[in-house]
Amino acid sequence: MDAYDEGSHARHGWTGPGVPGDPAPPSAPPAPAPADRDDPWPSGAPPSSSAPPPPDADPPPPEPRTGVAALSLRHQIAAAVALGIVAVVVCVHIGMTFLHVAPANTVSKEHAETIEDWIYPEFEQNWKLFAPNPLQQNISVQVRAEVLAPDGGVRTTGWYDLSAEDGRAIDGNLLPSHTQQNELRRAWDFFVATHDGEDRPAGMRGTLAESYLRRIMVMRLDRSDAAGPGGVVDRIQVRSRTADVPPPEWSEEEVSTKPVYRMLPWWPVPEDEARGGIG
Repeated sequence: MDAYDEGSHARHGWTGPGVPGDPAPPSAPPAPAPADRDDPWPSGAPPSSSAPPPPDADPPPPEPRTGVAALSLRHQIAAAVALGIVAVVVCVHIGMTFLHVAPANTVSKEHAETIEDWIYPEFEQNWKLFAPNPLQQNISVQVRAEVLAPDGGVRTTGWYDLSAEDGRAIDGNLLPSHTQQNELRRAWDFFVATHDGEDRPAGMRGTLAESYLRRIMVMRLDRSDAAGPGGVVDRIQVRSRTADVPPPEWSEEEVSTKPVYRMLPWWPVPEDEARGGIG
């Protein structure tokens, strides 16, 4: 058989190993190394670092501002000024109250008038809580009014027992308001302490007490709609009804329970207070 023989081996030659000029047979891939349980890459090699990085993510949005920081600069300045004013007022009030209740000293004597103008009547302090004097009398404060009707007529209302109204509001109320308990009572005590037996004011505090009591009366009448539709309160009159508390049954003390009235003169109501305002 010559080289030009067209048999099956003439073109390709022998396929067996060791024949010169023939390509080496493909080698088998290496066996993978046994996987280690602690090996994070069981395949034996870490993942290729040539993998393309993930696309750039958008940066997280800034956290929204809250509180005062969320306000504009102008509003922040206004808030800071308001807080400063409140802090100054609180400090002044604490200082005035301290000087009022503290023993007399050089500062309180020199500025006594300023301290009293600040304290009375709303912030008056006393020591009755620590040295109580049990009341032995029932005192009721009552008021009536002259009302200008829309047709030009004048009518006088009946007596409104404001103390009884407060008593009904407090009775059975676990959390009665300070107004219901003390406003009317303290206003009347303030009036009595600053007026003589002829109901004449003793100094500037007496005039202030009268104005304070009058405004409370007008507001309470307005709350009760004493003037009626279209009516206007023109004048008011206040009186007190005082009766001794009856002694207990086992006591031999004899006390008269007949009520005693203290009638104040008619007070004209300023125009800005006539419809329930405080002036």
